[in-house]
Amino acid sequence: MRLSKAKSTKPRRPLEEQNELQVKALIASIKLGDKRAFTKLVQRYEKQVSALAYKMVHDTDEAADIVQEVFVKMARNIHKYDEKKKFYTWLYRITINTSIDYIRKHQRHRHESLDTVNYVLESADDSPEKNYNCRQIGGFIEEAASQLSDKQRSAFILRDVEGCKINDVANIMDIPEATVRWYLHRARQKIRKHLTRRCPHLLILLGLK
Repeated sequence: MRLSKAKSTKPRRPLEEQNELQVKALIASIKLGDKRAFTKLVQRYEKQVSALAYKMVHDTDEAADIVQEVFVKMARNIHKYDEKKKFYTWLYRITINTSIDYIRKHQRHRHESLDTVNYVLESADDSPEKNYNCRQIGGFIEEAASQLSDKQRSAFILRDVEGCKINDVANIMDIPEATVRWYLHRARQKIRKHLTRRCPHLLILLGLK
């Protein structure tokens, strides 16, 4: 850890805490009618919201529609935001719910791929053969994930793809942590069962079985 040469009389706040303070300052300005503050808040989270929406629907145009609706809802409901909670979990909840509503409205069963499946892709190394095997398994995981329920898929994407903490996933989905763990358990169980049926040899090669 590198230390500054100049001595400071105040301890530096963690980056996450600094971010929360900046966001809450923007929200305070928005509530006072500052349109520039709203624009800054949108710019701050646009990429994250877009990425999450894309992982839910895996279509660029549809994700763009969802993002637009998410920020419209954010504008309408910003006064309801509980500042005791992390802002990003509140915004992610809007994004997840809007994505689910979009999928249901269009009545489409999803078989498209997820952007990343971290716990498989991270097992890849410089070996072309292993990278190829990992990509194959990733495809099978995508097949399995597309067959999960809305709640299971949301929990899986937020925890295993986005890397959110369990308590944050619970806040985003507005359910108890125990329920999140149950959805994750069922999602992982279904995915592993699908992989065992579809590619047991690859699981063995990669040391995942």
